[in-house]
Amino acid sequence: MKKKYIISGISGITICVIILCAFTINKNMDITETVTLEEQIPTAVSRTGGKVLVTYFSVPETDGVDASSGASRLVSDGKLQGNTEYVATVISEATGGDLFEIKTVHKYPGTHKELIDAAKKESDENARPALATHIKNLKEYDVVFVGFPNWWYDMPQPLYTFFDEYDLSGKTVVPFCTHGGSRFSDAVKTIREMEKGAIVLDGYAISRDRVGSSKDGILNWLKKIGMQD
Repeated sequence: MKKKYIISGISGITICVIILCAFTINKNMDITETVTLEEQIPTAVSRTGGKVLVTYFSVPETDGVDASSGASRLVSDGKLQGNTEYVATVISEATGGDLFEIKTVHKYPGTHKELIDAAKKESDENARPALATHIKNLKEYDVVFVGFPNWWYDMPQPLYTFFDEYDLSGKTVVPFCTHGGSRFSDAVKTIREMEKGAIVLDGYAISRDRVGSSKDGILNWLKKIGMQD
């Protein structure tokens, strides 16, 4: 009788060891798979013969105040532009891409304090502002740049409307943003979640204090991702 109990105990221990080993293997496999997926994120654009589209959302502030949570502005060649608009223009000229501004039906305040308050309210309400501009020939493009200012540690709510409206499956999405220190925050991750069928590059973030002198950096980045010779 004692021998039977001993054998049963050993068998129980053996089963536990097998289960533990299986769990460890599966856990390690999950880690390996995660690393593999992360390594698969492209660092350059693979062209398929389509056109380039450079979309952007930008709100130049009328009072000329630069701030981390709001859009800001600069004057280039005598023209007032939002920071993100300027970057989009540089990208468009360098790549030959078509320029498309994401505009909302409602107009945002021009003064800094009112603008950031409006942006905060939209963020808190998870709003989807209606868009006034729409892309009619999206199928012609295989690369879509998407630019925006970082508002309240996220992309502005009109960008959520934009990604809700368009299925970018099969295309390469290249984000770029202007910011006051937070870079993209979690915006790139959010874009990947909203556009699961697209290839979303890590993108390029430019501090608002450096936008005016950012052209060379932008051109070098475009060369790095294969978008300029």
